[in-house]
Amino acid sequence: MNLVQTLILSFTEGVSEFLPVSSTGHLVLVSQILGVIQTEFVKSFEIIIQLGAILAVVILYYKKLLDKKVWLQIFLAFIPSATVGFILYKFIKDILIGNSWITVIAMLLGGIAFILIEIWHRKKDIVPTSIEKISNKNAFIIGLFQSVSIIPGVSRAGSTILGALIVGIDRKTAAEFSFILAVPTIAGASALDIFETKLSFSSSELITLIIGFIASFIFAYLSVKWLIKYLQKHSFIAFGVYRIIASVVFYLIFLR
Repeated sequence: MNLVQTLILSFTEGVSEFLPVSSTGHLVLVSQILGVIQTEFVKSFEIIIQLGAILAVVILYYKKLLDKKVWLQIFLAFIPSATVGFILYKFIKDILIGNSWITVIAMLLGGIAFILIEIWHRKKDIVPTSIEKISNKNAFIIGLFQSVSIIPGVSRAGSTILGALIVGIDRKTAAEFSFILAVPTIAGASALDIFETKLSFSSSELITLIIGFIASFIFAYLSVKWLIKYLQKHSFIAFGVYRIIASVVFYLIFLR
């Protein structure tokens, strides 16, 4: 990858990681648009630069990350995806990641799901809460939803937010719990990939990883702050509509 491709992919990761639009799906689609071949290094790059995005959450929510109750909730929500990810690691990396058809279909179905669940959620009398007040049961249920995000295009953020909305959590808290849950989930996925590849890359590839890490951190930091402000006055329906439009456009241009 050249510098321009690295920065564009890092921008894509940083902005979309915590939005319910599927960062992995966007990376796959943008890579195809840029003509980036899905080599083992590129797949590892797309996984490892997520650590930069995670660092943004750690900095923004470090106080909540020091709360022991929050970590119990994170642990309970992390169990399902950790189990699925560990068992299906090779299948995910070799078969699912990089598959444009799976990505497009998942983005489309996810968009429809967001619109329908938001309409249902609006009819409920939802009382604003906080991460600390999420029950252990609901935390585990949200984790079950997150495990579905092993499919590119589903969106880790999207699946956890949908799970939170379904169990009756308000939008802002749903988004914030999704941010924090990403810390062990993505860190674990990246650590597993580093262990499997042993970072056996060339010096130029390692420099590319460093650039991607820093850039994704900056873009993720700005993206998280924007989303929380956005949710003070808006719902997630716009993201559902965006997912549908993006999936249809990509299908018409690249897969038809």
